[in-house]
Amino acid sequence: MTTSRDLMIIAMDAAPGRAVEQGDLSLALAGAELLDLLDAGAVTLAGKRIVPGYRPTTADPLLDQAASSLVREAPYESLDDWLWRRGRGLSAAYLAALEAEGQVGRQHRRGMSFGKGRPVPADSPEHRAAADRLASDEPRLAALASAVGIRGEAGEVSVDAPGVDDDAVDTVLAAVHDALLQLAAVRQRRAVEQAAFDNIWRGD
Repeated sequence: MTTSRDLMIIAMDAAPGRAVEQGDLSLALAGAELLDLLDAGAVTLAGKRIVPGYRPTTADPLLDQAASSLVREAPYESLDDWLWRRGRGLSAAYLAALEAEGQVGRQHRRGMSFGKGRPVPADSPEHRAAADRLASDEPRLAALASAVGIRGEAGEVSVDAPGVDDDAVDTVLAAVHDALLQLAAVRQRRAVEQAAFDNIWRGD
């Protein structure tokens, strides 16, 4: 299993009160994919630029898709641009892939059988492996889980994850943190604008 798949599974496994915003999850998944590509030797970082290496073939079609979408001409793509571009709709893509593989089921509220229901991970070796990885505080997954609010408060990601002695990993985690802060700021601005609009119509 990849970090991105593990992150998607534990996000679905989170308690209802810790439901993850899809935009936040998509950005974190894009960061997780980059960590997986770093592990595979498919990319390196030059500062905050993603320098592609060879094109690996993995057992994960979505990670293969991520590798094939890398910008292969200098000055290459920045981390920030990658997170926003690759992250667009990424959580929905992972959900669809896991559902197609039978890794996800649907949980309906008592007495309500209509609608799709809340997606929940199936009881599978992959689910147990992801949960064990988080329970063991594996630094990369733990940092991303904290970033999207599965642990602690959303946005609390360490840019120097304990146990990670890798500048590239720290750089990716810091970029995810910054992107999540930007998204939170956009949401807050829109909420303020909507509140002001509503006040005009009410005559406040």
